[in-house]
Amino acid sequence: MTAALRNLLLVPRNCVVLLLRLYRAVISPLYGDVCRYYPSCSAYALGAVQEHGVLIGSALAVRRLARCHPWAEGGVDDVPRKSLHRYHVTRFGFVVAPSHGKG
Repeated sequence: MTAALRNLLLVPRNCVVLLLRLYRAVISPLYGDVCRYYPSCSAYALGAVQEHGVLIGSALAVRRLARCHPWAEGGVDDVPRKSLHRYHVTRFGFVVAPSHGKG
């Protein structure tokens, strides 16, 4: 599969990444530092979608949000990592297929 086709398949993931980045830039600062977990729930959702895709990443984010309540102990809760990384993340956070130096 070519890198261009893989990047085309990553469009839905990158749309969700863009929405989460906008949320983190506009709405998240209004709440202040109230999260019981590290990273914050929005950062966790962003990392989960980048790492696992829209469906599994969203499910991980919903599971994390369900655990976030006033009686939660909190603490460090990192996104589970895949053993095989097929994609790269740009500085902005978009997920792209790796180039092989051709072209």
